[in-house]
Amino acid sequence: MTTQKRILFTGGSGKAGRHVIPYLLAQGHRVVNVDLKPLDHPGVDNLIADITSSGEMFNVMTSYANFDELEPGNGVPTFDAVVHFAAVPRILIHPDNRTFEVNTIGTYNVIEAAVKLGIRKIVIASSETTYGVCFADGVVDPKVLPVEEDYDVDPMDSYGLSKVVNEQTARAFQRRSGFDIYALRIGNVIEPHEYDRFPDFFANPAQRRRNIFCYIDARDLGQIVDRCLEKDGLGYQVFNAGNDTNSVDIPNAEILKRFFPDVPLSRELGEHEALFSNRKIREVLGFQEEHNWRKYVTV
Repeated sequence: MTTQKRILFTGGSGKAGRHVIPYLLAQGHRVVNVDLKPLDHPGVDNLIADITSSGEMFNVMTSYANFDELEPGNGVPTFDAVVHFAAVPRILIHPDNRTFEVNTIGTYNVIEAAVKLGIRKIVIASSETTYGVCFADGVVDPKVLPVEEDYDVDPMDSYGLSKVVNEQTARAFQRRSGFDIYALRIGNVIEPHEYDRFPDFFANPAQRRRNIFCYIDARDLGQIVDRCLEKDGLGYQVFNAGNDTNSVDIPNAEILKRFFPDVPLSRELGEHEALFSNRKIREVLGFQEEHNWRKYVTV
């Protein structure tokens, strides 16, 4: 049973956040979205702030959510959790140095404020790009398949590198505080309207190689975040956040033969089991996929 929480969520106006926040609201949580632009959704509270400002992060984490919280006269309520999604979302939007700066300094500021204010549950968005395949220069194979959380992450791009640094920042603050800080290596986020892209994926599966054929339905990502909020006592953890199967309609035997013929397997794979493995979130968090692409796409 979900325990209702007061949650500060950074980056909730972005592609993933605008679906995760409605999921959290539906579970009964109160959510304050901290972003450079507000999220227009019933029930969400919004504060405009910049994650690269340490002072602004301390301020939003000690702020009222909205006018109703003034009424009891007991001061500012405390947050139960921080979910940090705000970031430059990929390479080739800003110059590389700015991407790295915003993502690493922003994450440091958010985690530092949360820990120093005693907020004992923090969930941050890491990325599939940490595995070094997505934004690699040239064709790069994974070192082993399936990719699981013990993989030696080695990206060569500014975005993937920023996410590796953010994971280490989270780990350092967890050691310092003893709090629960979980990093989600989020796969290629698919919004509900984007399932119309899947027939093209099926016709041209090579375009999914850089994503290691992964996807995560934005609504299922909401469930994963909520399960992180409910699961206490794990300390520092990294979780792949992906759906159960690949984003193409061909079996793993064919994917491996066509795209990864020289990549060793660490274990036997199911016929359509995701190469970007979500086994850990299923076994540790109890994640149960609700939005497999087969519900929305006819093969």
